[in-house]
Amino acid sequence: MNKQGGFTLIELVAVLVILALLGAMAVPRFVDVSNDALVAAQNGSIAAVRTGHAMAIAELKTLPRLNQLINYIGGKNVAVEAGGTGIEVTINGTAYTVGTYTDTTCTTATADPTDLVGCVGSIL
Repeated sequence: MNKQGGFTLIELVAVLVILALLGAMAVPRFVDVSNDALVAAQNGSIAAVRTGHAMAIAELKTLPRLNQLINYIGGKNVAVEAGGTGIEVTINGTAYTVGTYTDTTCTTATADPTDLVGCVGSIL
């Protein structure tokens, strides 16, 4: 008997369907992980600005000005936003602004880089 070996078309289609189903399940999980990573990076940036604010208060013995606060925040991707409304951080090429406020209750936003920073908020 001379039987030719190989896979039937049905077997190949079944394998492709199984691979497609596995891929369809993996893609949403990857998207969720990417979003979680972005949220974690944003929260880390907020924490870095708040830590810098506390360090500036401890060293200066007074509230820092927005343009002074930038010196207490580590990282090469940090800059004072031009409008003075906060500290701009860059995550994966996208700029986010961590809001800064002139009062300690986080209600009055800073408007100028020379404003005193009494409170650091969250991503605007």
